[in-house]
Amino acid sequence: MIIEAGPKTCHWGYFDATLDPVMTVASGSEITMNSVSGGPAMLPGDGYHVPPELLEIHAGGVPAMPGHILTGPVAIDGAMPGDVLQVDILDIQLRQDWGYNVIRPLSGTLPLDFDDTHHVTIPLDRAKNEATMPWGLKLPLAPFFGVMAVAPPPAWGRISTIEPRAHGGNLDNKELVTGTTLYLPVFTEGALFSCGDGHGAQGDGEVCVTAIETALQGRFRLTVRRDLDITYPEAETPTHYITMGMHPDLDTCVEIALRRMIRVVADRAGITHAEAYMLCSLAGDLRITQTVNREKGVHMMMPKAYLERT
Repeated sequence: MIIEAGPKTCHWGYFDATLDPVMTVASGSEITMNSVSGGPAMLPGDGYHVPPELLEIHAGGVPAMPGHILTGPVAIDGAMPGDVLQVDILDIQLRQDWGYNVIRPLSGTLPLDFDDTHHVTIPLDRAKNEATMPWGLKLPLAPFFGVMAVAPPPAWGRISTIEPRAHGGNLDNKELVTGTTLYLPVFTEGALFSCGDGHGAQGDGEVCVTAIETALQGRFRLTVRRDLDITYPEAETPTHYITMGMHPDLDTCVEIALRRMIRVVADRAGITHAEAYMLCSLAGDLRITQTVNREKGVHMMMPKAYLERT
């Protein structure tokens, strides 16, 4: 099952629990979703492949408030509030031969340091898995979706895609590459999964407000889970468990991610919370996910090998 990007399958700049799904699938289904990124000002010059659906979306009008072009939502049959949606990221591929990066005044981690807009088109080589920066650097690619989310609670109404929250959204977590799994709490019937904001590469922090923004194709397995006590986004890689914290204050982000990791460690290792706190200090890694989305992000990583019960 493939969902192409386009005016009928994308929503631009917002999440809303009242959105009609573009497709409904059974729990455990694999689905492929194509994404596009960027407004008209971000288009490259001649010589690059521009997905025609991106131009069709532009023709429908640019939203008044900034945000991401997201593909979806996809409803998962039987998903209900209180469930957890397990998103297995099976594959991510580039869909075009370019990405862009932009610095804007009054944005990013240093909003007052740059008075002019700096916009660059970055060539992408899928065969070599690298980007060529303007000064010649060959940068390895590690593509992931900056935005993966279910619908927010209905009481929130229509909200921006920019801030990450409990439903997921603009997580900008560079660990969420092929082979990882994201867990999202479900807030509305069908869960309503959307994705977008394709990134070719990004550092922890995403400090200038953009990564290598590009179009991606993602293949996911979407499974409803009723055996998990997860009320906030969590993830796992083949080697690590990941907890997250989002808040305007970075210290609070740290506390959220750490408290959630203490619970994960204690539950999985069968140790006390005090022992889990100790292990987090000795073996856990706190990382700044992003500092640019008004709601900042921190994630904590813990090697799975340290949580095996003896």
